[in-house]
Amino acid sequence: MRAFLFFSFLALCLTSPAFGADDYPPGPDSKPQDGVPKGEVTKYTFAHSKIFPGTVRDYWVYVPKQYDAANPACLMVFQDGIQYQAPVVFDNLIAKKEMPVTIGVFIMHGRVLADSTNALDRFNRSYEYDGLGDNYVRFLMDELLPAVTKKYNISTNGNDHAIAGASSGAICAFTAAWERPQQFSRVFSSIGTYVGLRGGNEYPTLIRKTEPKPIRIFLQDGSNDLNIYGGNWHLANLEMLSALEFSGYEVNHIWGDGSHNGKHATAIFPDAMRWLWKDYPAAITAGKDSKQPLMDILIPGEQWQLICSGYKFTEGPAANIKGEVFFTDIPNNRIHKIGLDGKVSVFAENTFAANGLMFGPDGKLYACQNGKKRIVSYDENAKETVIAEDADSNDIAVNSKGEIYFTDPPHHKVWFINSKGEKRVVDEGITKPNGVRFTPDQSLLLVADTDGEFVYSFHIQSDGSLVDKQKYFYLHTPNGTSQSGADGMTVDTQGRLYVATEMGVQVCDQAGRVNGIISKPQRAWLSNVVLGGSNFDDLYVTCGDKVYKRKTKAKGVLSSQTPIKPPTPHL
Repeated sequence: MRAFLFFSFLALCLTSPAFGADDYPPGPDSKPQDGVPKGEVTKYTFAHSKIFPGTVRDYWVYVPKQYDAANPACLMVFQDGIQYQAPVVFDNLIAKKEMPVTIGVFIMHGRVLADSTNALDRFNRSYEYDGLGDNYVRFLMDELLPAVTKKYNISTNGNDHAIAGASSGAICAFTAAWERPQQFSRVFSSIGTYVGLRGGNEYPTLIRKTEPKPIRIFLQDGSNDLNIYGGNWHLANLEMLSALEFSGYEVNHIWGDGSHNGKHATAIFPDAMRWLWKDYPAAITAGKDSKQPLMDILIPGEQWQLICSGYKFTEGPAANIKGEVFFTDIPNNRIHKIGLDGKVSVFAENTFAANGLMFGPDGKLYACQNGKKRIVSYDENAKETVIAEDADSNDIAVNSKGEIYFTDPPHHKVWFINSKGEKRVVDEGITKPNGVRFTPDQSLLLVADTDGEFVYSFHIQSDGSLVDKQKYFYLHTPNGTSQSGADGMTVDTQGRLYVATEMGVQVCDQAGRVNGIISKPQRAWLSNVVLGGSNFDDLYVTCGDKVYKRKTKAKGVLSSQTPIKPPTPHL
């Protein structure tokens, strides 16, 4: 979306020769007006955080005069305390019905107080605000805001929640919405610190690759913003805008010639609020006109559907030639079957912690039965046959010749079992080898490293040996760790690789690059992924205690069938 034409303020900016750099006087909506009901602002202190232990902080709660405890109010959270003359702006806009009745919570960053006057407090601002991940939004939702919601009737709907901040507070606000879009759907970001301090410079890339989230974002910055060791603030904000537009977000912006202060943001804040709350209470949508490669896979409007729940830990989904999907519940020692009609039944009991599954060309289901340290197969009646013993195993791949590869995480090994049932080690040294799959043409073997940031690629020899080992597929990792959490994998007819990771299903092209990240259906361990269903276009995932599926434009490949050659990749 192009820049919003800001009513009287922008008209004045374009016509007044008196305005220079950093000269942004607030307009009438930022000043008290006669006859406008004035809300109440109350100060509090919060000093019992477990997420940021030892910290103390002040916060203020604004309650508009129009608040009625019988009706849930909207919520807007601000970092760095009261900014933008927000209480006055809220008074004026709520009175004119240009924004809903909204309770404002203005929070200072935490400090760990020094023990004496000869020592400094520890200032937690950069740690809390600049860091990626969900620490701060968990602090809000689990620790501080419950004290507010106990006193006031505030809506629990994320569409009714907004969050704002300046500089480091701006990236903090964006991160809160990015991590919990179901809690915060509207973001006001001024002079945002999307630079290389604690990983914020990664956001433009992540936005371009990650499935769009239902967030509406307003960006403000000036051409004379900071240009220091962490980066160039204005260029970083331009990159954010470009990435958000590319990915189809509802985004707006205004650039000025100001420096790193709140003058410009304060001047445009009333109109930014009008835009953030426009069309309320209509829900905010995501991904309209997105140019992401993920749009070649995802179907607009299709979301994760819960298939079944109530298990202890789901794993190992595998599709048979019909498209029926089988999965394991490891602690309960069961294998379950999802029929084409969506009904779930128990396929096998007492499976001895069976984990990875894969169908072979003989129609049998092969399993990593780690409780007995063996590889087994099951016929259609769940009759069990032992294939190999003395085998620590996690995941398994079976090719069209009936040859088997399986991963052995405790011993950092990959094993091969030939058609005669003879097993041998074919690779050593991967920190935690986990998921294992063939490329569609079955010329390469792919092995995920849970504790690393790569999926390894091997060239398969005629005798099953592996050569030309490479750290081929480069995965994104959660902030602060080099461990991707890469687990199970699957491939489609286009040669794309789908990897279950901590950040979601990362989709890689044949050249080893992550083109997209499909969000997890719930905040739990994403253990595995497979394409199944009657047309092999349903993406199934095992995630914590549940199994989900999602209709896609892709089509899965069965390694038990004749190899196929995918299209040549765009390099």
